Amino acid sequence: MSARTVPAPAVRASRPLALAILCAGQLMVILDGTIVNVALPAVQESLGFSASGLGWVVNAYLIPFGGLLLLSGRFGDLFGRRRVFVTGLVLFTAASLLCGLAQNAAMLLVARFLQGAGGAVTSSVTLAMIVTMFPEPGERARAIGVYSFVQSAGGTLGLLLGGVLTRAAGWHWIFLVNVPIGIATAVLARRLPAGERGTGRDKGTDAAGAVLITAALMSAVYAVVAAAGHGFGSARTLGCGLTALVLLAAFVIRQARTENPLLPPRMFRYRDVSGALGTHALMISGMFGFQFLVVLYLQKVLGFDEVETGAGVVPVSLLIGLMSLFLAPRLIGRFGARAVLPAALVLICGGLGFLGRIPADGSYLTDVFPATVPLGTGFGLAMPALAGLAMSGATPRDSGLASGMFNTVQQVGASLGLAVLSTLAASHTGALLHDGASRDEALTGGYRLAFRIGALFVLGAVVVAATVLRTARGTTGEATAAGSGSARTADADTTSTAP
Repeated sequence: MSARTVPAPAVRASRPLALAILCAGQLMVILDGTIVNVALPAVQESLGFSASGLGWVVNAYLIPFGGLLLLSGRFGDLFGRRRVFVTGLVLFTAASLLCGLAQNAAMLLVARFLQGAGGAVTSSVTLAMIVTMFPEPGERARAIGVYSFVQSAGGTLGLLLGGVLTRAAGWHWIFLVNVPIGIATAVLARRLPAGERGTGRDKGTDAAGAVLITAALMSAVYAVVAAAGHGFGSARTLGCGLTALVLLAAFVIRQARTENPLLPPRMFRYRDVSGALGTHALMISGMFGFQFLVVLYLQKVLGFDEVETGAGVVPVSLLIGLMSLFLAPRLIGRFGARAVLPAALVLICGGLGFLGRIPADGSYLTDVFPATVPLGTGFGLAMPALAGLAMSGATPRDSGLASGMFNTVQQVGASLGLAVLSTLAASHTGALLHDGASRDEALTGGYRLAFRIGALFVLGAVVVAATVLRTARGTTGEATAAGSGSARTADADTTSTAP
């Protein structure tokens, strides 16, 4: 569908429901990324996990999720995005039921792996379907704002629900709650627009490329996961990282030579796409650590319980919602994503920098809450702009792939950033303890360092946004931020985006 295509009245009337269905599926997947965190002690006690094995309750989900996003997005282009979305929902819901019924550690880990795979398949095509359904720039910006809010608010809601459900009904219900929601969403998904006919039936698929990129991404995610527990210099981390690089190189060679590549080189010919993905990776690497580290600070230093901790990060989600739903579409429509994005990133950088001075004897109101304002405001403005820019070079036949790329960068960037920041925080805490610092002082010192490094990541994102995503001369409109569906049908703001 072109950016200039006007949907039929029946299709237009059904779009709010379709957006709600897509966001419900995405919310379920995002929730599961954090809802399990606060329930881990209860899971360990119930199923007898060892201290080292407990981390695999999270890792078994992250590895297939990060590894299958790109492949699933391309499958959406080839075989139909609605079909792929529903398939992912069914797999995710069934796996959630298995998680909730798990009677031993092995059963839970297998179910979590399947759940991660279902989450990847569902998430990979969601943004592409939104972009296709909302071709007009203003409407697309608002729809992407809703999507961005769901993406960000889901993590915080997961922390709150995880604590409440575990305390009130037991850890099994953090998974079982997905079952009725998943069934209802899958049934309603039949009302989603069928979209364009997939091309896979006619042209075939790059099976070898699919195997290579999936193995490469899973190896990369596993390397990041291993780094958190074994260090970046360990044989396991280096071995997995080297394997990922070799597989990725083989994939690139394969894409250059095959007739029908899984990842067409044309996807990287547009400055907006490449620049947005690079900016997104750096921003997520710095920002994702906030949620993890501030939770540790609130609990381990300030003594908050699970529910208080979840409430402590709610202001960030509220601000993200206000910005992404109401202010971001207006600012992007008036000034363009390239103008809004650097300012939003500066706000995030400032919020992380403020947290880089937290004291061991601090308080929430004076040392944490003030940072939530620039963090929530900046992230709420940045995500819609980045999503629109990342999808700007995608034609209808490639929008599923672009959606998968955007989500893959987000997942891998978050995992890598969290591994780096948590490892640095733990290392610095250990050094401070060795030098005689108290427990609270040592923990806080580690968190301070991590927040400062996170701010540097986001500062790097500012540099990329200000250089690679530079505004074309003589233009003031906004096309790609709202998303054009095709770089060739955008207005004047997309000129000069190709290398």
